[in-house]
Amino acid sequence: MIEANELTKRYGRVTAVNALSFTVRPGLVTGFLGPNGAGKTTTLRMILGLNDPTSGTVTVDGYPFRDRSRGLRHVGALLDAHDVHGGRSAVAHLSALARSNAIPRRRVDEVLEEVGLANAARRRIGGFSLGMKQRLGIATALLGDPPVLLFDEPLNGLDPEGVLWLRGMFHRLAAEGRTVFVSSHLMTEMEHTADRLIVIGRGELIASESLTEFAARGTRQSVTVRTPDPAALTAVVTAEGASVEPEDDGSCTVTGLSAARISELAFDHRIMLHEITTRSSSLEEAFMELTADSVEYPAGEPR
Repeated sequence: MIEANELTKRYGRVTAVNALSFTVRPGLVTGFLGPNGAGKTTTLRMILGLNDPTSGTVTVDGYPFRDRSRGLRHVGALLDAHDVHGGRSAVAHLSALARSNAIPRRRVDEVLEEVGLANAARRRIGGFSLGMKQRLGIATALLGDPPVLLFDEPLNGLDPEGVLWLRGMFHRLAAEGRTVFVSSHLMTEMEHTADRLIVIGRGELIASESLTEFAARGTRQSVTVRTPDPAALTAVVTAEGASVEPEDDGSCTVTGLSAARISELAFDHRIMLHEITTRSSSLEEAFMELTADSVEYPAGEPR
């Protein structure tokens, strides 16, 4: 379990993380979301003792990570897949880490096999693709068979097969009772991967809740309607203040009215409906809406 309490980090006049408190529990995949510059990487570095907090505390299973000897047995982390010696082979890199953390040598071969790098074990890392480096970073995190795992943008460079493999691995690790904390900017992937979310903006907590609860925060709700007479339906619902957007598949998306009210209007005006479905905000829509004020460098409208 990871527990942060009033965690704060300042760099001169800039506050990167501000009084941040949250708990990451075992047995779940917890997504860590926020716009660029929100303080996600700084927070992960403080969890690992790489950055000292200005104030506040963060512990892993009740202790600051720096107090742990042989740290890879307690926490496995992938922060930067490029942060490896390019002249070493994958097996040499992992073997050195295994020796320094009193991890059995057999684990090197096991994790290389698990991440799909067994055939590239003796190749120099400098010749690896980004996806291969990501897999090596994941192997490093798994090396000590730790109860807590942190991943910062682990999907970078992975092909679709790799994304599916990693998604399954996260779920397996959580099912084993481990704490799995994944920082990512890919909202659609988090919808398939995370059980809970911790969302921050400008270094402050926005949400700490289940995926479903967070998506429900979005205020945008629409209704998908399929009818043989879209022109008549459009005229009726727009007269009530709704907006209608035709879709490529022949359906219409109506916003501004509930499904019940649309059904009543269609019945009153003898408009046949073949389908009517309420659609709530997606995770991405809820994220964009709730973090809009936290974007550090918002882009302008396209000209």
